[in-house]
Amino acid sequence: MAFSKTFPKTVPGTSYPQWEEVYLTPEEEKLVEELCSKENGLILSECLQEAKALAIKQGVNSDENVVKLAIALFEKRASHVVFWKEIKAKEKFDEQK
Repeated sequence: MAFSKTFPKTVPGTSYPQWEEVYLTPEEEKLVEELCSKENGLILSECLQEAKALAIKQGVNSDENVVKLAIALFEKRASHVVFWKEIKAKEKFDEQK
C-alpha cells in the first residue's frame, strides 16, 4: 500500500479547508527509505563517537554503557521513515499549488 498524507488546502470564500490526500509512488517511497537509512547510519555513527567521548568523560567507559548512551542519543536524533515520507508528501503537495 502506498504511503499517503493528507494536507489542508485553502478554499477561497470559506473558512474551512479542503483536505487533499497526496500519495507517494513506490519509487519515491524507496528513494526516501534509502536516504533515511543512509542518514540514520551516519547519525548512529556520530552517536557512537559522542557516546564514547561522554563515557570517557564521565568515567563509565564500558562497552555496555557506550552502547546504551549511543542508543539513547540515536533515539533522540534519528528521524523515522514516516517523517521523511511526510516531508516528501508535503513537497509534492506544495508543487501542486
